[in-house]
Amino acid sequence: MKHTISILVENHAGVLSRISGLFSRRSFNIDSLAVGVTDDPTVSRITIIVNGDDYTVEQVTKQLNKMVDVIKLKQLDSSNDICRELMLIKVRCNAKNRSDLIDIAQLMEAKISDLSTNSFTLEISDTPQRLALLEEMLRPYGILEEVRTGAIALQHGTEVL
Repeated sequence: MKHTISILVENHAGVLSRISGLFSRRSFNIDSLAVGVTDDPTVSRITIIVNGDDYTVEQVTKQLNKMVDVIKLKQLDSSNDICRELMLIKVRCNAKNRSDLIDIAQLMEAKISDLSTNSFTLEISDTPQRLALLEEMLRPYGILEEVRTGAIALQHGTEVL
């Protein structure tokens, strides 16, 4: 089962290394990791998505809470969060299929970031599921390159971390 953990940490060198080391020591694989500063430049938010059972995730979150650099931590409920990921995807393109690719981009609300005679690059920010759908739709055209950020997430409504 996938779990999303959102962590507020002090923004200084070595924090990410210590946090990822905790997962590594427990042989716990991180599916997605995103780090960025918050509105307070002394605080960063780390969003980690892991796949594991409830017990193991609970143990890791208890260990994270004990770390000096961790200010606050919360495991987000997937039914009550807003989760987005950014993807850039470059696809083989020619005069015959260009209009089909433009139609797919419009349908998926993706931005055309680059267009050349032989390739077509799309930029999209959406849920991981919709990114997978776009990838599936573009696969028959020939995906040349793809890069995705780690997922970021916030809770719905006024509740904050």
